[in-house]
Amino acid sequence: MSVHTTACPRNCYSTCGMRVTVEEGKLRLLESHPENRATSEGLCLKGQSYIERVYSADRILHPLRRTKEGGFERITWHQAFVVMSERLGNIRDQYGPQSLLFYAGSGTKGLMNDIALDFWRLFGGCTTTYGDLCWPAGLEATRLTLGDNRHSTPEDLANANLILFWGKNPAETNIHQMRFVEQALDRGARMIVIDPRRTQTAEAAELLVQVEPGTDGALALGIAHLLIRDGTIDHDFVSRHVRGFEEFAEMVQEYPPDRVAAITDVTESVLQRLAEVIATSSPWSLCSGFGMQRYTNSGQTMRALIALLAITGNLGKPGAGWIYANLQSHVFHSMKDPLALFPPEEASGPIRVSVSTALLGRHMLEQRDPPLKAAWIERGNPVTQNPDTHRVLEALRALEFRVVVDQFMTDTALEADIVLPAKTFFEQTDVINAYWHSYIQIKDKLIEPPGEVKPESEIYYHLGKSMGLDPAALAASVPEPGDAAVEAYLERRLEPFPELDLKRLRQGPVLAPGAETVAWADLQFPTPSGKVELLSEEAETRWGLAQLPSFSEPMEAPGPEESAGKRFPLHLLTPNTKDRIHSQFNNLPSIRKLNPKTLVHIHPEDARARGIQNSSRVRLFNERGSVELEAQLDYGLKPGCVSVTNGWWLSEGGGINQLSAARETDMAHGAAFHDNAVEVETL
Repeated sequence: MSVHTTACPRNCYSTCGMRVTVEEGKLRLLESHPENRATSEGLCLKGQSYIERVYSADRILHPLRRTKEGGFERITWHQAFVVMSERLGNIRDQYGPQSLLFYAGSGTKGLMNDIALDFWRLFGGCTTTYGDLCWPAGLEATRLTLGDNRHSTPEDLANANLILFWGKNPAETNIHQMRFVEQALDRGARMIVIDPRRTQTAEAAELLVQVEPGTDGALALGIAHLLIRDGTIDHDFVSRHVRGFEEFAEMVQEYPPDRVAAITDVTESVLQRLAEVIATSSPWSLCSGFGMQRYTNSGQTMRALIALLAITGNLGKPGAGWIYANLQSHVFHSMKDPLALFPPEEASGPIRVSVSTALLGRHMLEQRDPPLKAAWIERGNPVTQNPDTHRVLEALRALEFRVVVDQFMTDTALEADIVLPAKTFFEQTDVINAYWHSYIQIKDKLIEPPGEVKPESEIYYHLGKSMGLDPAALAASVPEPGDAAVEAYLERRLEPFPELDLKRLRQGPVLAPGAETVAWADLQFPTPSGKVELLSEEAETRWGLAQLPSFSEPMEAPGPEESAGKRFPLHLLTPNTKDRIHSQFNNLPSIRKLNPKTLVHIHPEDARARGIQNSSRVRLFNERGSVELEAQLDYGLKPGCVSVTNGWWLSEGGGINQLSAARETDMAHGAAFHDNAVEVETL
């Protein structure tokens, strides 16, 4: 029996440090790692289910090939490499290398993922995606306003006198943050939640403000109006460290309480209360979730939220600040800001970055010179998770050849010609960072892959050999199979950082070089002016938006005046859930017991108007499609909204993105998942 250090690599705020007990080559016990101060209190349900996931009877353990009948048959790795070499090579030779789409989601983090694009460069190039499904509008709004994306250590939240959760539900999506929230509340801090849903987090708040979805920007500008009107701003901080305040102050005069109340459905008295609490509660922290920036107007909304912290002087001191994405541990890449997520302004050699993740299906079909003919998909399930499911399926089915690398037969894997078994993070060593805390951690190889599973780097190595790629170039880009070569690759990546090496990381999590305990403590902001920029010329030149934070109606806002609103009067929300990470984990029996079926939450008033009872079978639909679900009456949901957690597979009766339009956010090419109107009817 031995105990090892590792870390969860899922696309999750927490990125938990873990200690794993291994006995006779088997995983026996998973525990939180005490040296990761952000996550030391224990693992979530998903983390506890990893042993079940690794040893699941449904896990793909061998290469599979689609049969003429539409099913799948087991093949050998030799057969798989022969087929892939021939098909991919022929497509490359006939159409050019950019006829292949390389799509990688965010299912697993780690430095070893970088090998993929290095391989496709050796292939001759490929087409790949830009933008992101999760967070880019918020990243860009932060970059434009503050200069880059960082925030204080998670434990600093305990120093706040007010914690404002705006569109965030950490009790489900960032459970370790709640420990620091509870510490602040024990000290007498106040907590407010702004959300259309009465979430688990909201149950602990003194005030829940159920704003009309997509109108949060108007609410923030209305609060700013009152703070400036009443003189309850930090004049010294503003004069020293804020650019564009005068213009901003003039602009928010357009958002008096009566107008804001009409837009947001938040009463004037509640609006005044919000302004008073903010004005009298310094230091205060504003925590915004990813769902907040999933509207077409979301980038400007996030800029308006950050402005509230700037004008009250709540940046750069303990207990204060903007908590959204902390990229201080991203020392290995250019992800200090989101520019890496955008398409290059000029062509970048063999890699054609020309497919928007948010517009995936449409853009795949629109590619020319060359058109797309093949796809390689790993670490993602775009048929389930990307907007406009029908168009994504159309685009995938129009290809000549599709390879999917995954652990399970997801909706996307079911569309493949070749399915390759993917490793778990216990089966190959890697190094990962995070986007909530500042720790760099190892995820060490602890067990051998089961069946015939090969790590992705090994798949690329053998495929390169099979395709006859230059041996020297292949060896320089892709580690040879075996643990020693992988570790040598990682050590090379760690060389620029003397405090980091695999031996040290195996002892426990390590804070990233230069990580700040209190972000912006020096009040030096890496913006063009060196100040917090409420006025940003780049917002206009790059995105065609107003230089100041502004509000515009969501693209598909339901309402009596719009034709869409007459046909589809309900606002569809598709939040994350604590039981899954996007489309992962729900296939496990332990998770399924707690969350056995897809539900649509609907307020009883809306249900009554449609003759819907609790547990009724209903059809949720709009002009893009329909899904049949079970209704759950929910008094905690704002009337006029329905809510379905995302991530349910088509093959299990879900697929809520059949109703989602392919739309980008106003900046940074995010996906506007929450800008969809629907109707519900009984079956």
